[in-house]
Amino acid sequence: MESTAKPRKRACDSCYKRKIQCDGESPQCNWCKHHDLECTFDRPKRAANKVTKTRKEAKDKGLSQRIERLEQILAEKRKHDSSVSSSSADGGSGVTDAASPRSLGSSPARLLDQPPGADVVGSYGKLHFAGYQLGEISSYHGLPLFSPNGQKWIESRTGQVGVFPNLGLPLWHNPQLGHDALLVPASNFDLPDRQVTEEYFSLFCNSPIRLVFPIVEPELFLRTINTAYQPPPKILSSEHATAKACVFSFVCVVNLFEPLPGVPLLDIDACALKAQYLLPQVLIDASIEVLQVALMQCIYHLFSGKFQSASMFHTMACRILFMLGTHTHGTDPLAAKPEGETDESWRLECHLRKYFWMLYSFDKDIALRSGQPPVIPDDHCDLTLPKGYSKDARGWYIDTAGNPYLPGDLKLAMIKSKAVQRLHSINALRKSDAELLRDVRELDDELEEWRLSLDPSIRPKLSYRAEEGKVDRNTSISQKMHYIITNFEYHYLMATIHQTTSRCRSWYNRKSGEIEGVSSSLALSVEASRSTLVFLGTAVRELACESFWLMIFYPINAVLTVFCNILLNPLDTRAEADLKLLGTAPELIKTMNFRRHTIGEVIHIKMIEDFVAELVRLGSCAIQKARQTQHFEAQNPEELCLGGIL
Repeated sequence: MESTAKPRKRACDSCYKRKIQCDGESPQCNWCKHHDLECTFDRPKRAANKVTKTRKEAKDKGLSQRIERLEQILAEKRKHDSSVSSSSADGGSGVTDAASPRSLGSSPARLLDQPPGADVVGSYGKLHFAGYQLGEISSYHGLPLFSPNGQKWIESRTGQVGVFPNLGLPLWHNPQLGHDALLVPASNFDLPDRQVTEEYFSLFCNSPIRLVFPIVEPELFLRTINTAYQPPPKILSSEHATAKACVFSFVCVVNLFEPLPGVPLLDIDACALKAQYLLPQVLIDASIEVLQVALMQCIYHLFSGKFQSASMFHTMACRILFMLGTHTHGTDPLAAKPEGETDESWRLECHLRKYFWMLYSFDKDIALRSGQPPVIPDDHCDLTLPKGYSKDARGWYIDTAGNPYLPGDLKLAMIKSKAVQRLHSINALRKSDAELLRDVRELDDELEEWRLSLDPSIRPKLSYRAEEGKVDRNTSISQKMHYIITNFEYHYLMATIHQTTSRCRSWYNRKSGEIEGVSSSLALSVEASRSTLVFLGTAVRELACESFWLMIFYPINAVLTVFCNILLNPLDTRAEADLKLLGTAPELIKTMNFRRHTIGEVIHIKMIEDFVAELVRLGSCAIQKARQTQHFEAQNPEELCLGGIL
């Protein structure tokens, strides 16, 4: 029987030269056979691109060195803690921050009990820790604390049923008053006295807050005030309604930041609601005034702890911004006015660009905190940074008095955007463990580059111990908040990026090499959360009053991560120290400056304190249960062997 030769995978010289499809048949391909040509394969094989390979190896080596350096810091801290704490001798087993086999036992909340082909959409927005699903991120609630499965896992680790409040919203949300309690008569849209509004405007124009939150363009807003305080027409026009909504929103925001001394406090909740009642007449056309209303309502609700409402107004503001085309204009507010531009048009164009960057920063924060997709797609925007964000700059515009410009670091916002896309999108959930770990390490590398680019006076440390990171009391409140927020943001993003590895299947498969990588990442996430709580202890008395509802998110997020690590590794040498660290959180939260104390807010803060106290109790139970189990196993090795055989 004649044997049939297998087709060759490589094109012959004739077909390759003519760039035509070669069937690879032997001894002659179809083309050579029909053209009576010799079918040869004499050309040299093309060498691999050594330059590309070398660059890739250098990049991988740099990332590996970065991870090794962070792991070395963790190892030194563990060594320091183990030398201080001798109590682990009778209870600890020397388990490292990486999960031990015992800690990864079966559990109702196990993430990877499903087959590999399980629907990936079912995992979108889940709160993970070391392979466990502990909660969900819903589009309505934001981050709930623990799902029923998460509570079952807690019970399995502690032997106790957790007593958690029946929360309708996460703990960093301010419980809103019932809508009926804020209703006003349809005809009662009287503005505050004009003199009060003008005093608030003067205060804003002479305060550093105008740099951090440039919510209005001064000359344009003066015209808005004039329009709003004109005698009302018989039929309220869209222009007049927009001007009134703009004034209502403005006094709400400025009153939150800097209430006027000697002026009766405004009912800013009622003012905000009046502006919202006017929205049907406001949202007729897209204009800079309408954008101001949506943006100021977003800021007001963010700083009032009404996260869901803030998210909706943010989306509205972004859509208006797109209609105005600002997302495609890379205008630099510090650049010289182009020829042919009027002063007013250039001024407004520059101010619109400031609105874009504010909304861009808010967008990435909301996406990370809520698990919802971002509203502003980077691919559709001109993200050319202003000159003040050059590679050699500090990352912030600073005025002559040292006050920060805009409410966030734009380079950091771009890293957040990449984190959302690479780690939390639907496509990210389909990635293999190797792909996810690669993205985590690349984002970690970018975050480290950003940290090192900051001025040493505000640069966060990789890790904090007690009494480190003190805030300079001789600086302005804006500079203090700049330093504090920079530290919170860095450690939060560090924890969030590395905690993503909790989704990896390596927690279930436990292949050598893979489990070490994901365990190392989780350890970095836990260490960043510890640093958040330690830093809060040094910075708590310097926090601005109006920032409470934004800042409370950071310690609560850190508390949850450290608590879960105690449950995962109750015999770790740091478990007792972590428990003490958690124990400081309720008092620190109580110490945080807070401007308004309504009855509902006082009750809510007490709920936060009780919740953290319950975590401390459960953490103590987990350590005690693990030690009892360890003692029993040491005393009864025969039963363990028999159980293994059975």
